[in-house]
Formats: sequence, structure tokens, C-alpha cells
Amino acid sequence: MAEITAAAVKDLREKSGAGMMDCKKALTEANGDMDAAMDWLRTKGLAAAAKKSSRTAAEGLIGVAVAGPKGAAIEVNSETDFVAKNDQFQSFVRDVTAVALELGDDIATIKAASLGDKTVEEVLTNNIATIGENQAVRRAKRLEVSQGAVIPYVHNQQSPGLGKIGVLVALESDAGVDVLEPLGKQIAMHIAAAFPLALDESGLDQSVIERERAIATEKASESGKPADIVAKMVEGSIKKFAKENALLSQLFVMDGKTPVADVVAKAGKDAGTTIVLKDYVRFQLGEGIEKEASDFAAEVAATAGIKAN
Repeated sequence: MAEITAAAVKDLREKSGAGMMDCKKALTEANGDMDAAMDWLRTKGLAAAAKKSSRTAAEGLIGVAVAGPKGAAIEVNSETDFVAKNDQFQSFVRDVTAVALELGDDIATIKAASLGDKTVEEVLTNNIATIGENQAVRRAKRLEVSQGAVIPYVHNQQSPGLGKIGVLVALESDAGVDVLEPLGKQIAMHIAAAFPLALDESGLDQSVIERERAIATEKASESGKPADIVAKMVEGSIKKFAKENALLSQLFVMDGKTPVADVVAKAGKDAGTTIVLKDYVRFQLGEGIEKEASDFAAEVAATAGIKAN
């Protein structure tokens, strides 16, 4: 029997898009013959993943899971919303969320983790082949507090812990769960609705601030006012933007007038202890992914082998 080298496995994996162990098995079955191994993968429906992996995956699900002082959120994408309703896909998202909860949010570590007798990446590749759409584990985030709780919230939940917007709120405190959970749930609902860009103003991305500054400068300059007045107008605009986009300074959506920081402080005072809103996560499905525009009629015509009008 021919020796199956790591280089051969790597080469077949790159050509087929199949998982590492599937490629090794294919080469073993084909006695090292690359073409025969590719045919073996195709007969098993595994090589199809290579072609599908080039298609845009901007649908899918956000998964969230918590265990006491830890919580994890993950985004797994598919090409269509139809797949997000597939039991196999939903089960995979739950499993990978549990992996992130245990191991952290490094995507490479998550993909290399075991799910049964395969790795996460190998299961994903198999899902692409069997479900028939490109899929991707896009991002993950784990939060943890030394004491307190991480509270989850899924907006428009499709299935337990799965939906289109997933939120985690990390509250550090010695207060009981009877205090932290309802507070965390309300803050999480606020986060889902208000879409903060950072926990506080110092955490705002400077590139975003500079873009807002450029816009504010252009608008203020059109007023025809003196340069010193224009400068003050620009700074005022930036301060307003920062206040409205940092979670702690946003006005709580429940009453429209109290800053979130004050809501947390009052809850702590009422409970006779300190509550710190340490961090949060807000994942919205597909945000930042540029979706491909498609002409459905043209796609149908192309599939049928005819010209569209």
C-alpha cells in the first residue's frame, strides 16, 4: 500500500474542500492515487463542498449559551434562511456554541475542537455537502465575570438559544440572580434595540469617530460661520455621537430618559451592593457581509440552459 503523506492529504483537501480525515481516508481507499481519491470523495458527496464554499453565506443563525458566570455567542452562516430552519444546521449551531462556551472564542480553536469522532471543521464540511449550501463559522465571543452572571437574550428566537440577533450582558456583582437576571434581560433588550457600538465612549473605534468628524466638519463648514464656531460645532457633534453610541451613556429604551449607567447604579443601590456592567455582546446575523445581488429569473434560465429576456 502506498504511503499516505501529510502533503498529499493537504493537497487533496485544498482541491476538494473536504475535511482532513475524509481526505486521508479517500487516499487510503485509492491507494494514494489523487484522481481516484477525488472520485471517492465525489461519490460520498464530500468534494461538492469546494464549489459551494465560494458562494456568499449571509443567512444562518446566532447561537447563545450561558453557564453561570460564563456566556458565549456565535454566528454560523448559510446561504439561505431556509437552511437556518434545518434541524441538522440548528443542531450544529448549538453544538458549536457549546464548544465556544467551553474553549473560548478563537475560531481556529473552535474549528479544531472535537464533535463526536470528527472536528467541528470536518462536521461543517460534511454539512455543506449534505445540506447543499455553503456554511461558515464566522465569529464568536465569550464573556466571563469573576462573580455575578452573564445573561442571554435572543430577539425573535427561532428555537431555544437561536435567532437573528443574540445578546449577552455580563454583570459583575455579589447580588443574587433574582436581581441580576431581570436587570440583565432589560439591558440586553435595550442593546438589541439600540445597537451600541461600544461599552463606553473610550471604547469607540477611532476610525468611526474620524469618519463622523469628517462628516460633521463638512456639514458645519457649509453653515458659513467663523472657523472657531465651526470647530465648536464639530466637537459638539462628536460628543453627541459618542454619547448616543456608547452603551453606558445611551438613554435606556425602557423610559427614554435615564442613562444605562444610572439604571445599573440604581439597581445596585436598591440591592444594597455594587453592580458593574462589565461587558456585552451583540451579534446580528450577517452584519458587515456584502450580499451578492442576484437576478432570480436569470438564475432559473441559466439552470434550464436557456437565455433570459
